[in-house]
Amino acid sequence: MIGLLLLVCAGCTSPRSAETLQRHEYHSDHMGTLFTIVLYATDAHDARDAARVAFERINALDETLSDYRADSELNLLREKPVGVSVPVSRDLFEVLERSRRMSRLSAGAFDATIGPYVRLWRFSRKRHLLPGAGELSEARQAVGWQFLALDPERRTVAMKVPGMRLDAGGIAKGYAADEALKVLRARGYSRALVAASGDLAIGDPPPGKRGWRIAATEIDSGTNFASRVFILRNAAVSTSGDTEQFIEIGGVRYSHIVDPRTGLGLTRRIQATVIASCATDSDALATAVCILGPRKGIELIERMPSAAALVITKDHGEERQHQSRRWPDRMDSGE
Repeated sequence: MIGLLLLVCAGCTSPRSAETLQRHEYHSDHMGTLFTIVLYATDAHDARDAARVAFERINALDETLSDYRADSELNLLREKPVGVSVPVSRDLFEVLERSRRMSRLSAGAFDATIGPYVRLWRFSRKRHLLPGAGELSEARQAVGWQFLALDPERRTVAMKVPGMRLDAGGIAKGYAADEALKVLRARGYSRALVAASGDLAIGDPPPGKRGWRIAATEIDSGTNFASRVFILRNAAVSTSGDTEQFIEIGGVRYSHIVDPRTGLGLTRRIQATVIASCATDSDALATAVCILGPRKGIELIERMPSAAALVITKDHGEERQHQSRRWPDRMDSGE
C-alpha cells in the first residue's frame, strides 16, 4: 500500500473472542491495483463467500468508473452530444456529485473533468517529453468542473463544452472500498476492513481491540518502516503522493498527480495522509491536499469537522511535517 500499512500483531483477539471469530484475508486485482479484504468471522466458507460478493461489487464499479476501459459508462459519456443531458447509473451520478462537492470545497484543486490533461500527461510519460503549449491550451478549453451539469432529480449528466473527458481516478478507489465495506456489513461482517492500495475503508474493530492499527510510512522510506501509528474504527484513511509513481523529464521530477491548474504532474515533493468519515472523501481530499500544498491543504482539512491530515514535504533533501489540529488525537498511545 502506498504510504499506509495495516499492522497485524500477535494476540489480535481476546481468548474468549478467539474461540468464535477468526481473522480472514482475501486479495483481488481491480481498478489497476490490489484490493485487500480483512474480516473476522466464525465460518471460513461464509467469510469467503462474503468477500467474493464484495469483490464482485468492486469489479462492477470498475466497469462503470474506469477511464481505461473504452466501454465503461464513464468513458461512453464523452461520445454524447455536447450539452445533452444523459441519464446515468446511481453509482456514476453519486461519484460525480461527490466529485463536484469536493471541487467546490477545494476551489478546483480536485476536478473530475481533468481527463484531457490526464490523457496528455500519459502520452508525455510514455514519450518522456512534456506536452506542447498548443496541446495544453487545447486541453484547457475542455477542463473545468463548472462545465459538468448534474441534475439530481432526473439523475442526468451533461458536458457543456466540446472535448470533455471525465477521470474518476482520484475518488473511484475510495468509493469502491466504501461500497465493498457496505456489502460486508450487509452480510453481517462489521469487523472488517477494505484496502485499495492507499485507500482504506475501516469498519468495527477486531475482537478485543479499540480499533485497527494503521501506520503512515516515510515519504521516501522504500521500506515498510512505520513511523506514525494510529488506531481507527468506523472511519477511512487515504495517502496520496509521488513516492512510487513519478517520472523525470529534463531533470525535473514530475508526479503522476496532475494539477488542474497547469495540466502537468506536480513537481513539489509531497505526501498527504488524510483521515475522514469515509474513503470516498479521504481519497479525494488526499489528492486535493497534494495539489493545494501544505498550507492551503491543511486549511481545507480544518474546514471539515470529521477530517484530519498529516502532510509531508521534501525540499532540497529537507523533510517537513505539517499536521492539522485534529491529527494528534488520532495517534496511537498504545494498547
